[in-house]
Amino acid sequence: MTLDDRLRPPARERLASPVQHVHLGETASMLRAEPHAPVSGHRQVALVRHGPLSLILFAFEADGYIKEHRTEGEVTIQVLRGRIAVTVDGDEFVLGGGELLSLAPGQPHAVRAHEESDMLLSICRDPGEL
Repeated sequence: MTLDDRLRPPARERLASPVQHVHLGETASMLRAEPHAPVSGHRQVALVRHGPLSLILFAFEADGYIKEHRTEGEVTIQVLRGRIAVTVDGDEFVLGGGELLSLAPGQPHAVRAHEESDMLLSICRDPGEL
């Protein structure tokens, strides 16, 4: 992929500054306005990658999803707007704006948006595993 093909600068360039100021609502709106089709009904952008911490903003269309996966590190899923379902070990947690779910490292989970939704994902890895 060439730089001309990219929708935005690479994360290592965008996140190089020691201070990041992000307006989550504006960033989600910019994601939705990108010209490419969403993958699995969502778009995402890394907002922070600093040592063991990553913050990723997701803009979901209705019925957008992330298939079941595992993440090495503590995970929090915070719904900023809309309504999503997180399935963990067969249990479904339906979260609305302002709600948060925390998952232990390695916990398998899947996400599906019931409606157009914005989600902030945080991952904190064990610094010894970086």
